[in-house]
Amino acid sequence: MTINTAELAGNMLVAMRGVLSEKWPKIRGYGEAEAHKLAQSLSKIQALIIAGEIDEEEAMLHLAIQRNASQSVLLTLAGLSALAVEQALNAAFDAIKDTVNTALGFPLL
Repeated sequence: MTINTAELAGNMLVAMRGVLSEKWPKIRGYGEAEAHKLAQSLSKIQALIIAGEIDEEEAMLHLAIQRNASQSVLLTLAGLSALAVEQALNAAFDAIKDTVNTALGFPLL
């Protein structure tokens, strides 16, 4: 099963928008960009796993780096608290958890 980045990004956006609904009109562009970057990163992680270039531990490290980068971007936006950003990212990953974990064959999320 190949990860569909557009589908992942869409599912993450819906989840993030639900958590950040009051701020969404102001941060929409950033939310969309970060959801797409995260989806692309997950697709790249899958490709690296399939190619045997990384193992599960390295995949988790790649994901942590990308998550931290997205968190940093979202934290720079006026009016977003660390808790709100954390909740939004958790919701985004929860929305795609089963799809990604199934595609990779191990629990990354």
